Amino acid sequence: QVQLVESGGGLVQAGGSLRLSCTASGSIFSITTMGWYRQAPGKQREMVATISSGGSTIYADSVKGRFTVSRDNAKNTVYLQMNSLKPDDTAVYYCRSTYGNYWGQGTQVTVSS
Repeated sequence: QVQLVESGGGLVQAGGSLRLSCTASGSIFSITTMGWYRQAPGKQREMVATISSGGSTIYADSVKGRFTVSRDNAKNTVYLQMNSLKPDDTAVYYCRSTYGNYWGQGTQVTVSS
């Protein structure tokens, strides 16, 4: 069983920054693609960014140039640096391990205008 624990969410003004962290238990972290997803009220969950075990990244068009995903395999942790935040970025953010399809509990990000 793998557990994913997110942290770093909060309330920020538009234009501000936040960094989310997701730490995984277990020994699979270094071999799995990790992803960040988000779900806003009344909307479907959507992919924000993914990073492969080798460091290749994919971003949703809506966050390109503003968000950066990275990972530290020694710490079993994946990060999401979010800059130039907009009110439309308000959502619950989840991390996911593609290996085993494990999800974290989510962390709330609220961007005020």
